[in-house]
Amino acid sequence: MEEIIAVLEKYNFWDGKLPAVGFVRDTYLKRIQGFVGNKLIKVFVGQRRAGKSYLLRQLIQYLVQTGVNPKNILYINKEYTDFDFLTGSGELQELVSLYTSHIKPKGRIYLFLDEVQDIQGWEHVVNSYSQDYTTDFEIFLSGSNSRMLSGELAGMLSGRYISFQIFPFSFQEFAGILNMDNPKEAFLQYMQTGGLPELFHLPDQETKRHYMSAIKDTVMLRDIIQRQNIKDARLLEDLFAFLVNNASNLISISSIVKYFKGKNRKTNYETISSYIDCLQNAFLVHKAERYSVKGKEIISGTCKYYINDPAFKNYIYPGFDSGIGYFLENIVFLQLAMAGYKVYVGHFRNREVDFIATYNARTIYFQVAYLLADQQTTEREYSALESIPDNYEKFIVSLDDVLMSDRKGIKHIQAWHLDKIL
Repeated sequence: MEEIIAVLEKYNFWDGKLPAVGFVRDTYLKRIQGFVGNKLIKVFVGQRRAGKSYLLRQLIQYLVQTGVNPKNILYINKEYTDFDFLTGSGELQELVSLYTSHIKPKGRIYLFLDEVQDIQGWEHVVNSYSQDYTTDFEIFLSGSNSRMLSGELAGMLSGRYISFQIFPFSFQEFAGILNMDNPKEAFLQYMQTGGLPELFHLPDQETKRHYMSAIKDTVMLRDIIQRQNIKDARLLEDLFAFLVNNASNLISISSIVKYFKGKNRKTNYETISSYIDCLQNAFLVHKAERYSVKGKEIISGTCKYYINDPAFKNYIYPGFDSGIGYFLENIVFLQLAMAGYKVYVGHFRNREVDFIATYNARTIYFQVAYLLADQQTTEREYSALESIPDNYEKFIVSLDDVLMSDRKGIKHIQAWHLDKIL
């Protein structure tokens, strides 16, 4: 028992001394703080190493700074080897009981469970604490698989939780860390590196490459293969490589099956579809469905996939050049998703619109181009938006140094200033 208490004391901040909290992610904190102080379970989901743990510590710092006694906060991170004994719901309940009996906190208890999906049956304990009227718990969870909120759990916690998807650093956060004066130069550097927090502390390209490969392997093994009973791990990894190298392209599951069969790989539609779902649930890739502007409905068949961070392309699969325009489109998708927009690929009168982004009552159309370098490119990008007869906002996003004038209500914006309109 003394050893377990020592573990809790090691990773908690009951002496009032808070640990390093890293770069403060104000956008997320402001969004989350509005929900602090009630019984809603706060759930943070996102890819491993995207910064969820730092964000939880920043929330702990916020609580302490706003008057919460540090001894009323219990932080457990299942990724730390000191918590290897914590395998199931029974141990979790015993650990919380040990904390309450040892520390004897008075008033509301703030329970933080980091990478909670690695504790078998955690949902039953969380549900019990959230419903127990004899105690006052406010619960914060993080996890690396979107399925942690599916099925039975979603029903169990129905109406009593709110989830936040945590991405790696956005371009604005990246630029804020580097404090670079030239925004275009900062954006180009962001495209060449990526936003995973640990990359900022690694000394050279080779070390970063090994780090990214280790992240990919960890997510594949711990969040997909071990959990989903994957029978062909090599196919799963090759599928991820295919999606990375075809990000921003319209593709179908049937075309992916055809590709692998052309490589003499045995697979089928159901397997590829299932494996893509696994990659999405682990937040390695994101799907943008096609949407008919005229018919106001989803178009089945083809869609686009985008990778969760530029670093996967830059450090693991750099040998396949899909073009800067496609890569820029991926980053614009991430910026929209980080800002809370639901993003679709638009289709209108046999023409494609790169993005239809919706958030509450706002709808924005986007075309993304590397450069508006000549009249033909300019006409192609503008005409796709001009053909849409509604009055929603329309933007062309590019890396041009000089802004073009508004044209029939369509505005031109440089990629490094995209956040100003979202």
